[in-house]
Amino acid sequence: MYTDPTEHRKGCLAPFFCSIPQRNIMKPILFYITFLLYGLLLACGASNGEATSDDRLMTRNDATTRLTSFSDSIPYFVNTSGDTIQKVVKPSSQWKKELTDMEYFVLRKAGTERAGTGDLLNNKKEGVYTCAACGLELFNSKTKYESGTGWPSFWQPIDDKHVLDVADNSYGMTRTENVCARCGSHLGHVFTDGPQPTGLRYCMNSVSLDFEAKEMPDVKGAKQKKQD
Repeated sequence: MYTDPTEHRKGCLAPFFCSIPQRNIMKPILFYITFLLYGLLLACGASNGEATSDDRLMTRNDATTRLTSFSDSIPYFVNTSGDTIQKVVKPSSQWKKELTDMEYFVLRKAGTERAGTGDLLNNKKEGVYTCAACGLELFNSKTKYESGTGWPSFWQPIDDKHVLDVADNSYGMTRTENVCARCGSHLGHVFTDGPQPTGLRYCMNSVSLDFEAKEMPDVKGAKQKKQD
């Protein structure tokens, strides 16, 4: 009686693995390795704060909804110093013209740059970090520290009103996203495992930031260190 040699592949959800003969001992081993690697990827995303799906970046499905809500809100905000700052609202077509592909994907689509690749990760100069989309001042260099995550990290924003917190439940994780208060652009996430005096870790994408070297005022609680 003739037996179809491909019969065991019918209804298979993973054709690559099912192409391996059933008697081959490598089949269950390959399945095990695949699920193990998948679990490790999820774990790294949760612990490092910025999950990645490939070598470049990933995007959140609700980014468009978040930005629409931002543009419909009050057109200005008042920071802790009492300054009234007008928000920057532009159509996607305009942002695409002004930003690079990578900047647009991260800033406007809540993407993530690959860990360890940002040009500001190892920057130790004194100065101010601003939003790469609208120029709003975000972080004093004296609050920057080495977190070991692969992304620029800070323990305090330059003004609490300049960096907004947004609930982020994407990818099966509960996190707090940070967006620029002036233009709504995605910056990164904040976690509660940072150094004192705040205990916070603002884990930012380098591509979301610009840097201007200049003398900055001292920050209470900041360690004095020699700048390169």
